[in-house]
Amino acid sequence: MNNIKTSFSVKDLENLSGIKAHTIRIWEKRYSIFSPDRNENNIRSYNSEDLLKLLNITFLNNFGYKISKISSLSTEDMNSLVKQIYSDKNSSSLAISSFKFAMFNFDTQLFHETYAKLAETKSFEEIFYEVFIPLLDEIGVLWQTATLKPIHEHFISALIRQKLYTVIEEAHQQIKHSRKKVFVLYLPMNEIHELGLVFINYLLLKKGYSTLYLGESVPMEDLEDMKQYFDEVHFISYFTVQPLAEEVNNYLNQFHQTILKETPNKLYVLGKQIEHITQKYDSVTCYSEIQNLLLDL
Repeated sequence: MNNIKTSFSVKDLENLSGIKAHTIRIWEKRYSIFSPDRNENNIRSYNSEDLLKLLNITFLNNFGYKISKISSLSTEDMNSLVKQIYSDKNSSSLAISSFKFAMFNFDTQLFHETYAKLAETKSFEEIFYEVFIPLLDEIGVLWQTATLKPIHEHFISALIRQKLYTVIEEAHQQIKHSRKKVFVLYLPMNEIHELGLVFINYLLLKKGYSTLYLGESVPMEDLEDMKQYFDEVHFISYFTVQPLAEEVNNYLNQFHQTILKETPNKLYVLGKQIEHITQKYDSVTCYSEIQNLLLDL
């Protein structure tokens, strides 16, 4: 493990493990599972080893082990038991915990080891749906609670993106484009959260579709130019934080007027901002899940 000193408050531990701060304090007092440092104001401070221990305790507790039993285990025995259960059940929850720990400690080796273990029994699609998507959802919550810093998200996102690009390259080499539909994947201006869109690109390639991946912050006028090159374009986009809630309907109206109206072109939209869409267009479809999008194609 990297020797990076990271300090966590009890609230951070709650956000990361799902165990209430009050419960953590009870376990700490009753079972002496932690020995946190305290500052001059008597506020507890926990380190990376405490975080890992709590994640393991949470994992074992979720599998039916009582805290009294868990607390009696040495660190080595606890790690051994966790690995045994993980090996038997191939648990996604432990993988998510490992990835979170790798993220906070900038531990590239742990990330790759955890991924390799998953890949022994799961396809990339299964890993993405069962592990990466829940992990990214948790990261979103950690953002909201200020538990992590931007650099942590950049680190873990870059590692996931590397895995995506690897399987996309393999898909390009192995799959012949056998379908006539052309999909143009893009993110609107100032939108940078692209992992979901990159994953959709991979899934489309696996299905034999032709895709044009344009990436983040694409101006609408550039998308309009696509009409010069293709008779029918199926646009796919992710609205995670952009357009803003008060702007998303105007964005779709402009998109409809300039790119979709009186054409066979379509727009498929995913992401958190779709909950603010009130206008309906026959050529625009919103999806809350990637799987639903794929079923409709």
